[in-house]
Amino acid sequence: KLNMEIDDVQRAVEGLTYLLTESSKLMISELDFQDSIHVLGFSDDLNDLLLQLYLDNRKEIRSILNELAPKFPSYHSLEWRLDVQLASRSLRQQIKPAVTIKLHLNQNEVQTAHVLQTDPSTLLHLIQQLEQALGEMKTNHCRRIARNMK
Repeated sequence: KLNMEIDDVQRAVEGLTYLLTESSKLMISELDFQDSIHVLGFSDDLNDLLLQLYLDNRKEIRSILNELAPKFPSYHSLEWRLDVQLASRSLRQQIKPAVTIKLHLNQNEVQTAHVLQTDPSTLLHLIQQLEQALGEMKTNHCRRIARNMK
């Protein structure tokens, strides 16, 4: 009916889908959306139609994207214990510390527990890496990215 190749129609639908989902994800304003589609070289009537389509459906698109997003486990509580082996049958003066962590997580209202065990030096390294990552989140570049993700 369109007198077009199937691949062209499929690419057009995929492009339109991408345009609407990304615009809805970022909740861009009407002006920004118009600027984005103006570059594509469509007629003014088609640009107005696309803008109206975006404005009418962006809340529904966001709700669908929210439902499709993976549900990651969330933190509930943490228990920890420090064990130290002072000696064994073969070595009398042996100090072997171990940190045992029991991590309780919630996922889809189901609580799970994971038991982890490590030595203190590895735990300190992990803490340093996490603190470094938190420091990175305070940079202007990361703040800008996080703001756009909301």
